[in-house]
Amino acid sequence: MRRKTTTIAAIAAVGIATMLFPSGRDAAALAQAATDQLTAAVPAQPAELVPQAITFVSEPVVQSLPADASGDAPSPTLTEAGSLSELVGMIDTAAPMDEQLRCLAGAVYFEARGEPLAGQLAVAQVIINRTEDGRFARSYCGVVAQPGQFSFMRGSRMPQVREGSPAWTRAVAVAQIAHRGLWESEAGNAVFFHARYVNPGWSQTKTRLAQIDTHIFYR
Repeated sequence: MRRKTTTIAAIAAVGIATMLFPSGRDAAALAQAATDQLTAAVPAQPAELVPQAITFVSEPVVQSLPADASGDAPSPTLTEAGSLSELVGMIDTAAPMDEQLRCLAGAVYFEARGEPLAGQLAVAQVIINRTEDGRFARSYCGVVAQPGQFSFMRGSRMPQVREGSPAWTRAVAVAQIAHRGLWESEAGNAVFFHARYVNPGWSQTKTRLAQIDTHIFYR
């Protein structure tokens, strides 16, 4: 039965009950029953659906990633090296070198390649110190080529280097460390040195600073 027909029938039932029983409990009971029938016959209306307000996000929502997605610990930086040997292993020796750095590495290679790393670094530090001293040349190549200073030199030319050798790789790393000031040398501010098996006359007028393996360093 459709909603409109059901409503009319219920109203009519209430009217009939009122005519048959103008007073008394029977009339009230019959009227209540008719009202209940009317309520049951009318289907409940669905609640009105109210759309929620749309919120626009002005910034992209991106899930943050861990600092290191691989889970590995970050690689140590050059300044975090625990030893000179560790630092040497961290230097990129395949990087291009200019002429001055090559002269510095060459001096380390020829003068101290048989020395421990501290001795090699000390030789490099002396050359660097000389460029800051007015008695010597202002460049690495100028210091190395200065007459009578380095016995491995052939006039103003440096001998051929075996660039594929481990000794050259270490010399390059030591030269870069000294040039960039990444590790403090035991030679300090020395500008002179000689092998310990010789005793040059000039050493008597200098201040001895350190002895590293076969070399003695002075200021």
